[in-house]
Amino acid sequence: MTAHTEFDTRELRNALGRWATGVTIVTAPDGDGFVGMTVNSFTSVSLDPPLVLWCIGLDAWSLDAFAGTEHFAVNVLAADQIELSNRFARRGEDKFAGIAIDVGVGGTALLPGCVARIQCRMVARHDAGDHAILVGEIVAIEHDDREPLLFHAGRYGRFLPAHE
Repeated sequence: MTAHTEFDTRELRNALGRWATGVTIVTAPDGDGFVGMTVNSFTSVSLDPPLVLWCIGLDAWSLDAFAGTEHFAVNVLAADQIELSNRFARRGEDKFAGIAIDVGVGGTALLPGCVARIQCRMVARHDAGDHAILVGEIVAIEHDDREPLLFHAGRYGRFLPAHE
């Protein structure tokens, strides 16, 4: 492994992409409908109080809707939801068309078939670099034992347990 003290944005993205993450779709109410986007910059912050955070680009078209909402939901995707992830990663289409949405706390959109659905009340926003960090207090959760969708080095993947 070679250390680099000078690097471009692509090299940085490649290095950071070596961190495997889960895949989520974060949703929020937006007028008479919903806003949603695929997010892998999601993490737990605290158990007491129960806090989570996720990050959104300051140039994201949906930043105002997410930053101005009182509630958001984090839908943790299952391994068979790649198409849903891709749909919510694109701009310019009705992402919710044809999906049977459950409405959660504060009018958030809860997507079907997810391994977890985490409903939150917005408690803080912190701008950092070219992103905003949105922090929510968890107000409701549900989950099951389905296999999660993973993302690593620009590709989707599946969980393979280590042999013990």
